Order: sequence, then C-alpha cells, then structure tokens
Amino acid sequence: MAFTILLIALFPVLYYLLPYLADDKKLRRFPSPFPAAFSEFWLFYQARRGRRYLAVHAAHEKYGRFVRVQPKHVSVADSAAIPAIYGHGTGFTKSEYYDSFVSIARGLFNTRDRAEHTRKRKTVSHIFSTKSVLQFEPFIHHNLELLAKQWNKMSDRPDLPGGFHKLDCLHYFNYLAFDIISDLTFGAPFGMLESCKDEAAVKDPRTGKVTTAPAIEVLNRRGEVSGTLGCVPWVKKYAKYIPDKFFTQGIKAVENLAGIAIARVSERLDHGKGAGREDLLKKLMDGRDGDGNPLGRKETEAEALTMLIAGSDTTSNTLCSLMFWVLRTPGVLQTLQKELDAALSPHGEWEIPRYGAVKDLPYLRAVINETLRIHSTSSLGLPRLVPPEGATVCGEFFTGGTVLSVPAYTIHHSTEVWGENAEEFVPERWFDLTALQKRSFIPFSTGPRACVGQNLAEIEMTTIVATVFSGWEWKFAEGELQGLPGAELNTCEGFLRKPLGVEVGVKRRRA
Repeated sequence: MAFTILLIALFPVLYYLLPYLADDKKLRRFPSPFPAAFSEFWLFYQARRGRRYLAVHAAHEKYGRFVRVQPKHVSVADSAAIPAIYGHGTGFTKSEYYDSFVSIARGLFNTRDRAEHTRKRKTVSHIFSTKSVLQFEPFIHHNLELLAKQWNKMSDRPDLPGGFHKLDCLHYFNYLAFDIISDLTFGAPFGMLESCKDEAAVKDPRTGKVTTAPAIEVLNRRGEVSGTLGCVPWVKKYAKYIPDKFFTQGIKAVENLAGIAIARVSERLDHGKGAGREDLLKKLMDGRDGDGNPLGRKETEAEALTMLIAGSDTTSNTLCSLMFWVLRTPGVLQTLQKELDAALSPHGEWEIPRYGAVKDLPYLRAVINETLRIHSTSSLGLPRLVPPEGATVCGEFFTGGTVLSVPAYTIHHSTEVWGENAEEFVPERWFDLTALQKRSFIPFSTGPRACVGQNLAEIEMTTIVATVFSGWEWKFAEGELQGLPGAELNTCEGFLRKPLGVEVGVKRRRA
C-alpha cells in the first residue's frame, strides 16, 4: 500500500522530469522561466491570465533572445528569425496550437496541412486582391454613415464641459467593425450601429433552432479560451468539465460563434437573402481551387466564420488603441486633423471621405502603422513546427518537431530595432524607416500564412480613421491630465490583445 502511494506521488514528478532529462529535442541549453522547461502549463497559465505576451516579453528581457516557453517550444526574439520561421519555402508548418480554433471545419486560418492550405488559399485569396476589395467601399461607407448619425446625435446632447458627449469608443468601434464585416460577408449588417446593442442571430447546427447571442462578447470569449487551450491542445476535449467559468463559457462561445456563421450562410444559401450582391460570400461561393472545384457547404461556413473573426475585433481593437494613443500623445491629433483638412477641404458640408482621397496621406498612414506597431493587436508569437529534417535559426540548430515562434510584441518594442523611444508613440518614425525596421514590422504576420485580408484591412482602417478624425473633435472623458505621457491603455490578451475600453468625449467639428 505504501509503495502504491509512493508511486502515485512520484508519477507527476517522473512524468515531467524524465522527458526534461532525456532532452530528445536538445533544448535544455536554452534558459527558461520555471517550470516552463518541464511543463506546457506555464504558458497555459499565462494565457489563462490574459498576459501571455507580457510574460514571454519579461522572460526575453531576463534571459535573452532564446527562451524555452514550453518543453518543446522556444521563443526567438530576433528579427532575423522572421523569414527563417515564417518565410516562403522554409518547410515550417502551423503547430497543434491551431487545433483549438477548429469548430465547424478547418478553414484557411487553422488548416495545418500544407497541401490543403494551398488549395484553400487558391480558392480564397482572389477575394482579397486590391481590385476586388475596392468594390466593397460602398458597404464600408454605408455603415460609416450609420455611425456618423449616432455620433452626431450625441454631439447634440453634450454632457461634458466644452460641448462634448461622453462615450466608450470601444463599443462603437465594435458595432462598426462587426456591422461592416457582416455586411461584407453575409449580405447585411448585424444592425448593431442602429440598435447600439451587441446582438446577433445564432443557429444550432444540430436542431436548426435560431436564437440570439452577444456576438462581440462571444468572439472575445472564444479568442480567450481557444488561445489558452492552444497551449495544451489535448485539454480541449475536457475543457467543458473544468470547474472554471472561463472554460465552460468559452466552449459555449465557440459553439455560438459557429452558430452565427451558420445562421448567416443559411440566410443566403437557403433563403436567398442578399443574393446577387458582390460581397465576400458571393466571391467565396464563386471561388474554385486548382482543379476547378468549389468549396463544400461546411468549408464555406468555416471560411465565412474565419472572415467574421478576422475582420471584426482586429479592426475595433486597433481603432480603440489608435484613439488612445492619438489623444495621449501631444500634437498628434492636431497634426492628423491638419493633414485631413488640407486633403478634404475644410469648407462646405462635411462628408465621409473616399478611400482614394486619403490613401496616400503620409501622416495618416504613419499614425495607423505606429498603432499597429506599439499596440500589436496580435502580440503573441505564432507557433510553427520545425520540419522533419530540422532547421538552423539565428545560428542554432533545432530538430524536427520543435516548435518555434517570434513574439510580435517583443519585436515591435525592441530598442535594438526601434531605438530608445520604442515605448513611445512616434508616427514620424515611419518617414525614414531602416531596412531592419521594415523587416521587423509584422502586424499581419508574413510568408505563405500571412493574413489574406490585409488589403481589405488597409482600406477599412484608412477610411475609418480619416472619417473619425475629420468629422469630430475628441478628448479623454476624464480630463486633459489623462492625456499626458504616462497614461496606460488597459488590455487583456486572448488570441488578440484587446483594449478594455477608452472613455472619450466627442463633439461634431462642423455641419
């Protein structure tokens, strides 16, 4: 009996210690925060706390450019590792981390097989060519008109000194981003801008029953739980039994988010809603792979879900952080508005800018890029699997099956890359980039698995930012002191790093 108890007590120690001592991947030479070298759960715990990017960044500051963050996973904080790990023809593939993001079926984002990814990308990539996405500008404008209507109503009801009206800009950027991507993808917006409510229809794929769910909240929970479970993928099938609402509510969110996509695709395919519109879903259904075959129903739903996820809170998170940094940094708001006024004419009735009128404005572009750098919406290191033959990265050889990643937040905040003012918001740095800085800027990742929707994101962000700052005046709601250097943006990380809100005052600039 005593021997049995001893074996049970020793089992966890042996389970984690023996692989560490065996060191089959030859990774013991790399430093690691305790107990990351022994267990996958150190990174899992950091992700559960919503602070994975900060924990990894702190580990790099302490240990250097190579840090072992899991028994078979090494984080490499070196710009030279970016093309080696993420570039074309390297043989690296996505790791098991992405399995936790599969719900309806594997889509372009979470497909790990290289041949299958090539097939899917061939079917989807044409949708996001510059020529194609420019056709979507009227949909973006329509939703911006709805946003302008709401903000103008608020401007007519000031509740702050100076004629400003108080609001949390994150809510309205969420409504805008979700309505735009729903309009582009499914043929109609969710209606959040009109109702100022977080609500979307959900269809249960098993029963066909349609209910409603808060889409923004659902997406946030889905990102948090999937980003956490991805650190220890085998836990996913047991997650609903974990006595922690984070996991039980998160798993339900995954189901609800899939249900939103299924409901919207069903409206188009089964009920003809929005038929004939030249939108993302139409182009997705028209797409063909190299053999001339279209996507199946499940694949179409999965890709529509991917579009919903990729085109919603990525945009709203960036817009919210951009608002914070523009107001926080002296002189930026005034310089941005001066450039916009010169381009759009400060006289006459204001209207929502056309992309063609603002796409080449250098300071506007610099403000957006500096936000993507300093906020790093995707801050974590995207994990990749070393090919079977192994690979040398930054002078170190890694055996096949090792997981490597480059932490975007750490690269985007490196003083070696960006200078001593790396922690400061400096749009002017984009007027004279070094070669090192250019290759270190990875907000959309890079290589064959880079974000396929980058062109759409650029058009959307450029038009929205130009609209927001040409049409209204802004200030922090709690007073000018909050705008001085030193104010911090509160964030939490799931798969993405999202702001928790920014309360501002809004006032119409001119009629």
